[in-house]
Amino acid sequence: MTTERLLDDRPLAPLRTMANKVPEVTVYFWIIKVLTTGMGETASDLLARTLGPVPAVGLGGLALVVSLAVQFAVRRYIAWVYWTAVVMVSVFGTMAADVLHVGLGVPYTVSTPLFLVALAAVFALWYAAERTLSIHGINTRSREIFYWAAVLATFALGTAAGDLTATIGFGYLGSVVLFAVAICLPALAHRFGALQAVPAFWTAYVITRPLGASLADWMALGHARGGLGLGLAPVTLAWTVAIVCFVGYLAVSRRDAAGAQAA
Repeated sequence: MTTERLLDDRPLAPLRTMANKVPEVTVYFWIIKVLTTGMGETASDLLARTLGPVPAVGLGGLALVVSLAVQFAVRRYIAWVYWTAVVMVSVFGTMAADVLHVGLGVPYTVSTPLFLVALAAVFALWYAAERTLSIHGINTRSREIFYWAAVLATFALGTAAGDLTATIGFGYLGSVVLFAVAICLPALAHRFGALQAVPAFWTAYVITRPLGASLADWMALGHARGGLGLGLAPVTLAWTVAIVCFVGYLAVSRRDAAGAQAA
C-alpha cells in the first residue's frame, strides 16, 4: 500500500490550515513503523526492570507528552519530530497494555477486545466529526488530535494482541509468522479490490504492532521463553540504531515528504 493508492480515498478538505503532517506511505514508512514497535516493546520492558514499573510509566508518559507537544507545535512534517513521537507512543502504548495486565490483573483476552473497542470509538468519533479517516487529510488541529489518538490506540491494541497470541500457544516466533501472514491480507484485499485503501491502511497499521513486538521479544527473551536470549538492552539499542539510520536518511533525502509538504 503506497501513497498513490491511498490518494484514491483522499477527500476534498474544506480548509487547510497547515501542511499535511504525516509522511508519504512508502516502503520506508512500513520498515520504520515495524522497527518502532519492536523497539518500543523492549524499551518498555527494559525501563520497567531498570527503574521499576511506576517510575517507568511516569517517565514514558512525560516523554510522550513532550514529543507530541513538539509534533503539534511544528507546522509541517519533519521526519525526526514525527518518528520520535511514534517511538514514544510505542513505548507508552506498551506500558498501557502491560499496566492493565500486570498491574491490574486484566487478562489479554479481555484487554485485547477492550482496546479494539477503544480504537473503534476513536475512528467513529473521527469520522463523525471529519467525514474521513484518510491520513492525507491531517491538516487541521482536530484531525491531528484524532490521528494521534488512533495511533495510540493501535499500539495498545497491537501490544495486547501480540501478548495474547504469545501466551495461548503460538509463542513469540509463531506469533511473528502469524502476523507476517496477517499483514499481507489487507494489502492483497486492497490490490484485488476487496478492501478500500483507508481501511486497508489502518488494518495493516494495527498489525505492524504485534508483528514488530513479537519479533523483538523473540530476539530479546531467553531460551526458556522460546526466544534467542539476546537481551533487552542489546535488542533495544540495535533497533534504535536502525530507526535513527532510516529516519536520518529520510530527513536528508526527503523521499517521504514530497506530498506531505503540500499546503
